[in-house]
Amino acid sequence: MKPGPLRKQPKFSLNCEDEPMAELVKTTDKRILAVWAIDCVERVLPCFEEKYPDDPRSRNALETLHTWIDTGIFRMAEIRGTSLAAHAAAREVGEDKAARSAARAAGQAVATAHVFMHSLGAAMYAQQAVGRAANPPDADAAVATEHDWQYRHLLVLRDKSVPDK
Repeated sequence: MKPGPLRKQPKFSLNCEDEPMAELVKTTDKRILAVWAIDCVERVLPCFEEKYPDDPRSRNALETLHTWIDTGIFRMAEIRGTSLAAHAAAREVGEDKAARSAARAAGQAVATAHVFMHSLGAAMYAQQAVGRAANPPDADAAVATEHDWQYRHLLVLRDKSVPDK
């Protein structure tokens, strides 16, 4: 008897066509986007850190971004190095897709210091981690809830940064 076709798990697609989120990102200060990216990643980083507690690369990426936010000192080699290290950690986790997505989110987040649109990549990989960590029947709802939180949170951060008139 011939075996049937292998069933592949559906592939999560990073939706770069999210116009409202993209427009909000384009009109927000880069430091606010960096804070937002960190907040998005912090929500999913346990997917990585609980399974790989001895691997600091993703956490180091967030710490590097915190340093840039606090000091304004930009060292491209450091930003790039910690971003690439987080992405290397993502590649090394194998089939642990939620952990992989969380590490990629951290790698994107730190790159926000260089290019503001990387914050959107951090948010999307965080959504991906949420979806991959959820039970399959609940994944779409979990991703939608995370997306809604991210959008509302960015609005709050942006509004808090506007000085009172």
